[in-house]
Amino acid sequence: MYRAREKQMSIYDYLPPYHGELCNANRWVRLAAAIDWDGFEKAYSALFAPSGKVALPARVALGCRIIQLHYAASDREVVALVQESPYLQYFLGFESFTDAVPFSSRTVARFRARIPDKAVRPAVRLLRSFQ
Repeated sequence: MYRAREKQMSIYDYLPPYHGELCNANRWVRLAAAIDWDGFEKAYSALFAPSGKVALPARVALGCRIIQLHYAASDREVVALVQESPYLQYFLGFESFTDAVPFSSRTVARFRARIPDKAVRPAVRLLRSFQ
C-alpha cells in the first residue's frame, strides 16, 4: 500500500537529525581531531611573505585539499560541498554553519598549487579508514 503525501515538505518543516549538534562519530569530526593542524600551519605559513594580503587559515587550505582528493572533486565542487555541509565546515574550522563560504573556486585552485597531492594523501587514507 502507498499513501501519497498531501504536499511537498517545506524547508521550514525539516528538522536536522543532529538537532543542531554534530555527531562525534562522524568521519570528518574524527579526522579533524586526528590532524596536527598547528604543525601544518607552521609549515604552510613559511610559504608566504611577511607583508601583503592576509591568507586564509592553513586549516581551510589543507582541509579543502583533503576534501578535493577524497571526493575527486573540481575546485567549484569543493566550494559547493563545503557550502552544503555543516560537517565539512566544522572540518575546515568554521565556528558556525553559514551559506556564505569565504573562498571561491579560484582560491581552491591556489590551495592546489601550494599543497601537493602527496602531502594530502595520508589524511585521505586516514579518512577512508574511518568508514
